[in-house]
Amino acid sequence: MVKYILNRLIYILIALFIIVSATFFLMRLAPGSPFASERELPPKIEEQLNAKYGLDNPWYIQYKDYLIDTVTFDFGESMKYKGRSTNDIIAESFPVSLTLGLQAMFLAVGLGILFGVIAALYHNRFPDYVASTIAVLGISVPSFILAGLMQYFLSYKLGLFPVSGWKGFAYSILPAFAIAITHMGFIAKLTRSSMLEQNNSDYVKMARAKGLGKWTTVFKHSLRNALLPVLTYLGPLTAGVVTGSFIIEQIFAIPGLGKHFVTSITNRDYTVIMGTTVFYAIILLFAVLIVDILYSIVDPRIKLKGAKK
Repeated sequence: MVKYILNRLIYILIALFIIVSATFFLMRLAPGSPFASERELPPKIEEQLNAKYGLDNPWYIQYKDYLIDTVTFDFGESMKYKGRSTNDIIAESFPVSLTLGLQAMFLAVGLGILFGVIAALYHNRFPDYVASTIAVLGISVPSFILAGLMQYFLSYKLGLFPVSGWKGFAYSILPAFAIAITHMGFIAKLTRSSMLEQNNSDYVKMARAKGLGKWTTVFKHSLRNALLPVLTYLGPLTAGVVTGSFIIEQIFAIPGLGKHFVTSITNRDYTVIMGTTVFYAIILLFAVLIVDILYSIVDPRIKLKGAKK
């Protein structure tokens, strides 16, 4: 296990280097500059700003400075928000995105497993049709369309939830559900298929032959093995929640890191773009590693490649 983790950490460092390099060169190859949109900015002032942020240096000097700053986790001062560093923006906005993301993951996993179990236990009956229909709709409807529909009907028309903002738990319900709905559908289908397979296994048939009830058999025997495919989906789920929050935070005007990331792209705020990209990359790479380790712990039959036997 230790050998496997060390190998994966090396791969993570290589992946981060590639991501950091790709982000730098893509931003430098893009036409224009962060201050080109400031039409009333005098040329001398623009030159001073370029010198302040090192944009007048050769590309290899900028690249070297960027690598050093990345290693030290000093992403520099924002080019658009005066007096605010990228680190400050991440520190202030990431807890908001983390709260929203955890709520979305909880909804996706909880509702997905619930619908999947119900669909499997009532296979080819009305509850199965209802749960499967909800899952298919969740997968089919894009999150930003669902977000707009919920804002219009549940907020504007019925007034059940706040339209936008971030001032309490009530403000997180609609955006969390909008992010979770697609992943809930995938998890429901995974759980349903896996539960149907487990229900036909010998040990489940033996448990029912001994007189155990339907739900007792589910919770004591079949559900644990049925959740293994769901566990493998936690990596893609984390990535989906992170990327999904970019649009949802914009729609609901949530001051999270995803909103700042999208705004920084619009404003060509190089330091914020590259800082948040590296930050998100670290989260996603380590999330995949944690999921792999958890999978091997839950199912000891799985042998991690590179782990000691």
